[in-house]
This record gives sequence, C-alpha cells and structure tokens, in this order.
Amino acid sequence: MASELASGATTTAVSPGDQRYFRTQDVVRALGLSRRQIQYWAKTGLVVPSARTPGGHHRYSFADLVALKAAKRLIDAGVSLQHIRRSVEALATHLPSVDRPLEELVIVANGDVLVVFDRGMVFETLTGQEWVFEVAQFRRELEVWNERHSKSARSVRSTSRARRGAAKQRSVG
Repeated sequence: MASELASGATTTAVSPGDQRYFRTQDVVRALGLSRRQIQYWAKTGLVVPSARTPGGHHRYSFADLVALKAAKRLIDAGVSLQHIRRSVEALATHLPSVDRPLEELVIVANGDVLVVFDRGMVFETLTGQEWVFEVAQFRRELEVWNERHSKSARSVRSTSRARRGAAKQRSVG
C-alpha cells in the first residue's frame, strides 16, 4: 500500500518487523543526526523515507541512508541546507532521469560550489554548467601524446643524423 507525504513523494507501507528498513532511532544513532533534522528533511522533501509502518512511523532504506549521509557530509563541509535544497531541485531539471540525486549521484562540495559527477560528465549543480575537462584525464592524455611525440622526434633526429653522415661521406669520398 502506498501513501503520499507532504512533499508529494510516495512511500510504501511496511510491517514493523521488516528488516529491509531502518527505524528513525537507528538512523539517528548510525549517522549522528538528530531526530528533528531527519524529520525536517523528510517533511521538506530533502530526504523522504521510502516506507512507513501501518502506524505511520518512518522507515528508511539503505538508499535513504546514503542520501542522509550525503546531505550530512555536505552540511559538515559548510554547504547551507538551502543551497543543498536548491541544488537538488536544479538537478531535477538538469537530470530528469534521476529521481533522488543525493542517493544516485556523486556530489562534491568545493567551497560554495556543488559539483556532480554523472556518467563521465562533471557539472555545477545550480547552473548545469559542464566542466570543460577533467584535469587528471588531460594529464594522462598529454603524457601519452608526449611519449609518442618523443619517440617520433628521436626517430626523426636519428634519421636526420644518418642522412647527414651519408652526405658527408659522399662529399669526402
């Protein structure tokens, strides 16, 4: 049986003994969040629990815990809750196939900028502006190019020396 939360997200009803889900008190202990934080995030739609018991108690899946931990890490890194919320909302526009960005994507805080890694792309969450290239990958490409270029340059130099040597011998002889 599914129910609608205030945010419009659908949850599944579960029996209290269902071991696939975590109780709120377990989430509080495991992640070091307060019950109030978790409830507020659920109410405002930042991280909505996947299930509810018949008595209305929230139950969190492993994926929900991933999202909660991601949100906590971003806050611990100095990103405001409002910025995280705006970024998650913007990601819904930029990546419509992603239902729950905090669970499904790798989001990195770099000061005030949140960056997302998705399928080989890197972009800023609010604007969707794609980063031009990955510096580490560019370095590897440049090293390969340099190695090839160095071999061909050595080959050209040795061929040139051999030709000059042969020309000298013809002019002398």
